[in-house]
Amino acid sequence: MGRRILNDALRSMVNAERRGKALVELKPISTVMSSFLQIMKHHGYIKDFQVYDPHRVGRIRVELQGRINDCKALSHRKDLKARDIEAYRLQTLPTHQWGYVVITTPDGILDHEEAIRKNVGGQVLGYFH
Repeated sequence: MGRRILNDALRSMVNAERRGKALVELKPISTVMSSFLQIMKHHGYIKDFQVYDPHRVGRIRVELQGRINDCKALSHRKDLKARDIEAYRLQTLPTHQWGYVVITTPDGILDHEEAIRKNVGGQVLGYFH
């Protein structure tokens, strides 16, 4: 999956939140995008999402909650070791209290807290706060 597709989807969500919309429809879709959304749902940044017709172009309907300030996908590849994740989080996120960095690891797509807990590194997909 191209990271541009993920970034376009995340930017659509941010723009819909700023306009006060309750739903946003994302297309095209990928499994990486649904994993990213699953992490956002787990942490309470979105209410729910449904995937429609994943075998064709498909679409994802996301129910927004109004908590997203910003979320982006990195277009360049940024490799992180497990011990460098916390320093990268402090550098990237604007505050220490909330926000998550999403990392693709050998154990799957994880947020930075779970990657530190499992002591695995990987590539940064993006972040949200």
